[in-house]
This record gives sequence, structure tokens and C-alpha cells, in this order.
Amino acid sequence: MKKVEKESLLKSFLLFFLSQTLLVGVIFYLNYTKALQNLDEKLLDAMRLCSYTLRCEEFRFDFAKKGKLQTYKLYKDGGAPRSYFPIPGSEKNLLVISLDSRHYALKKTQIEKKFLVEFLVSLGVVALVSLLFAFYALWPLQKALRLTEEFVKDILHDFNTPLSILRLNASMLQQKHPDDKKIKRIEGAVESVLSLQKNLRSYLSGHALQKERFDLRESVAEQIALLEKNYPHVTFENDVPKTPLECNKSACERILENLLSNAAKYNDKNGFVKVRLQDTKLLIQDNGKGIYNPNKIFERFYKEQERGIGIGLHIVKKLCEEMEIPIEVQSEVAKGTTFALDLKKVIFHG
Repeated sequence: MKKVEKESLLKSFLLFFLSQTLLVGVIFYLNYTKALQNLDEKLLDAMRLCSYTLRCEEFRFDFAKKGKLQTYKLYKDGGAPRSYFPIPGSEKNLLVISLDSRHYALKKTQIEKKFLVEFLVSLGVVALVSLLFAFYALWPLQKALRLTEEFVKDILHDFNTPLSILRLNASMLQQKHPDDKKIKRIEGAVESVLSLQKNLRSYLSGHALQKERFDLRESVAEQIALLEKNYPHVTFENDVPKTPLECNKSACERILENLLSNAAKYNDKNGFVKVRLQDTKLLIQDNGKGIYNPNKIFERFYKEQERGIGIGLHIVKKLCEEMEIPIEVQSEVAKGTTFALDLKKVIFHG
């Protein structure tokens, strides 16, 4: 299940579960309040009956001055619950019938336990129904995503033939006219489309479970070797020691390709791109143009230059999240940029 699907499932579940929990909670609270009210009414009825027979072992008897006390009313203002009843032939005194406070508390506790058990069982049912509802709500989204992915994959596959033709003919023209800048721009545009095609394929593929073991230094060296031909004015330094990684190699190559190509593409003449490993962090540093808004660069379609479409770093962020590789960026305009990837979870320790 993709990240967007998990997020949608979780939000649908929480929305339905919390709303139903609130509704069930209100219903149970009202029923609980009514149950306590019924307890008091039954208690008062028992006291009223006891005032006639005086044969009730659970109650206590006493006398009190009448004053402003009301008869046939249950008092619970501190201490034991009690009620006052008139005494035939006496106008100044009242009969006090009370229930031991511990006995009353026990009755309330029994009611609370009963409602608590019923409430927890109801929550379990609500959780199950909410989960079924969430999966039901997720199904159209999954279907739409699958259709979109299949459509994009088909389009990407159909790109192969015209791109190959363009690449081959541009190469033939380049041989005939080696100094023609227009042909070089065509070749550059074709390479950009091919790079975008690779990024889109990586974007659509799941990489979290597809793991293999490979050497980080070799992968960095391969990417640098490809870039050195296109950016002869930039100096590349690979200071990464032999480091075995266990993750998706294709995704890792896409990350390195995007970060290294950006570092070279937006660099100055005679600039440098340094790659080194500091503890578990892979640092890719350049002294190029820098970034104005480092907090926005991972947003889809955000770009600060006219070149590109602003999807490369968004793909880098997505791939890093899939492989649980935290990524950070520090940049200063006109001084350079440093990307840091924490490889702690993908470094193979044997």
C-alpha cells in the first residue's frame, strides 16, 4: 500500500471512528445519568416504604428538627444519602432514614462498571465498522491510482521509440556538424527527457521492499563519471569510503543522480561538487548559486530557475521517505548548498 493510500485510510478511519465515538459517548453519558437518576428514585421509594413499616435492615433511623427541611426528598449534599419523613403526632421533629455512604457508593460503582464494559465493547464494534468504512472509502482511490499509474507507464513505454530515434539522429548530426550548438541543445533536451522518464518510473515504483546489497562509493563514482562529460567546468570529488548499503539500488541511483546533477547544473564556472560520508550521513556539497527558499524545494513543481519542471527534488524526497532516509538541506545564496542524507537505516553492518 502506497503512502498516500495509507494516509487516506488512516484519515478516513479516524474521521469515522472519532465522530461515532463522540456520538456513542454522548448516548452512554445520557444513559449513565439516567441510570443514576433511577437509582436515586428507587432509593427514595424504598425509604418511603420503610417510613411506614420501619422494617428495613439496610437503612439507618434518626430524628431531626423540622426547620426548613423538605420531606419525601433525597438529600445527597455530603455524607450518607438521606430523606426526611413526617412523624404522626409530631409537628417539630422528622424521621430521618439514611443509607450508608459506602453501600451507596458500591451501587454507583456497579452501574459505572456496567456502563464502562458496554462502552468499551461498543468502541470495539465502532472501530471495526470504521475500519470497514475506511477500506470501502479507499477502494475508489486505489482504483483511480492504479489506472493513472498504468496509463503513465504505458505513455513512458511509448516514449522509448521516438526518444531513441531522436537520440540516434542527433548523434549522427553531431558527427557531421560537431560544432553546431543547436544540435547540442537537442541532445541536451533528449537527455533531460530521458532523465525525467527515469524519475517518473522511480516515482511510480515501490522501493521499500525491493532491497539489494551494493557499494555506495561505486554508485557515487558511476554517477560522477556520467556527469563529468557534460559538466567539464565542474570539479567532482568522491571522498566516500567503501560502504555497503542494503536498500533499493535503483531508487538510490535516482537520488544520487538528481542531487549530483542539480549540484553541477546550478554551479558556477570552475565550481566544485564534493561527496563525502560523515558518520552515517552522506553529504553532497557544492559552491554554486544556492537556494532562495530551502524549505520549499521538495514541493512538487517548485523551481527557482527557468530550467526543469520542478519535480526532481520532490521525487528525491518521496524516495527518501519510502526508504526511511531522512534528508536535510542547508543553502546560502551565491555560496552553495549542502544536502545531507542519513543512511543509518540502510547501511549494511553484516
